[in-house]
Amino acid sequence: MIEKKDEAAIAVEHVCKVYKLYDKPTDRLKEALRLTRKQKYHEAHALSDVSFAVRQGECVGIIGTNGSGKSTILKIITGVLNPTSGNVTVNGRISALLELGAGFNMEYTGIENIYLNGTMNGFSEEEIRTRMQDILDFADIGDYVHQPVKTYSSGMFVRLAFSVAINIDPEILIVDEALSVGDVFFQAKCYHKFEEFKQMGKTIMIVSHDLSSIAKYCDRVILLNQGIKLGEGSPKEMIDDYKRVLVGQYELPQSKSEQSLLNDEQVQEAVQAKAAKQKLDREGGSQKTLEYGSKEASIEEIYLTDDRGTQTNAILKGTEFGIHMRVRFLQDLPAPIFAFSIKTAKGTEITGTNTMFEKAFLEPVKAGTVKDVCFTQKMSLQGGAYLISFGVTGYEGNDFKVYHRLYDALDVTVVSDKNTVGYYDMDSKITVKDAESTVLRKAGV
Repeated sequence: MIEKKDEAAIAVEHVCKVYKLYDKPTDRLKEALRLTRKQKYHEAHALSDVSFAVRQGECVGIIGTNGSGKSTILKIITGVLNPTSGNVTVNGRISALLELGAGFNMEYTGIENIYLNGTMNGFSEEEIRTRMQDILDFADIGDYVHQPVKTYSSGMFVRLAFSVAINIDPEILIVDEALSVGDVFFQAKCYHKFEEFKQMGKTIMIVSHDLSSIAKYCDRVILLNQGIKLGEGSPKEMIDDYKRVLVGQYELPQSKSEQSLLNDEQVQEAVQAKAAKQKLDREGGSQKTLEYGSKEASIEEIYLTDDRGTQTNAILKGTEFGIHMRVRFLQDLPAPIFAFSIKTAKGTEITGTNTMFEKAFLEPVKAGTVKDVCFTQKMSLQGGAYLISFGVTGYEGNDFKVYHRLYDALDVTVVSDKNTVGYYDMDSKITVKDAESTVLRKAGV
């Protein structure tokens, strides 16, 4: 149990996970029986010297590309896997929803699996029975709960698994991407439960590719790539770094699988040096930390105009406005794509478009050309402050390239005297009629 408010609920210290990969099954057998002295395997480093701490009551997200070690670190934290080296300390009752099927017997019915999972988490049969109705109500899978889970759809399975995970009174909840298979209504119910858990001071760890959910629910985010922790910080900062990783514009330290000559100390020095440089740039207010690209094109000017054509950063809700960018091309390009996106201050991406989606510009350009691009639209966002990002990208063959991208380069304030629910206003037209008079007219009275 956690005794101090500021004590770490989860502490991961210098964790490494190394797998032995064999070219042939017989090589594994020969080594197991000590029939050869020659090394028959090569090492794959799923995690390389990963360290972080999660405080009680925090909601922490882990993001990264496929194969970056996200699921591996969660399995080590939950005890499903043992680390090759390093230590993990967990303070509190932990409940985990990992990949579908984990902790369930496929031949058992849903009810039997509820008792099985509850027993594995230290509950008596009577304690499980008192929680049974809450579990069934949240899962809402009807009479299927009396059928073997091998007959369930993936959506039904995750409903039952998540319901069990949250109703065994955990102090730490860990969820690994499994919610992505549920329908939108169940996902909304699950995220509402996350909010309840946060208000109760419980600890949550989430692995997800849904960056909007990560930005909305997480207090802090950890970015992994190829088994190495690239950084941790606010959702906005880490999501921006992750997007740079995706397009190959992040200066990555080499993984152990790629470069065995790098030791743990050298890897961490490279990561720490990169993080220190980015922190220094951010504190210095340099916009260069929010831009990247191969620079075959350069965004030279960006600004907004209102419905009268006046440059401004304040737009009246319901009016037309323009988003402008001037781009200089330094090389011939086959078909550049101009883009913008709008985020909340917390980093949740709300909307955006580009010239490829709009089929507005699909032409080659020559080196030395300068293009003025204007996106014109009606302002439907709720009153408040937002951030606008810009980009010039394109495809060269099958390869996607980022020529120049500016993140959070402009702020815009939406001025409104009427706000509705959510991020934008659907501009609904409302009619209210007397139902009785309508019935009478239809009857010819």
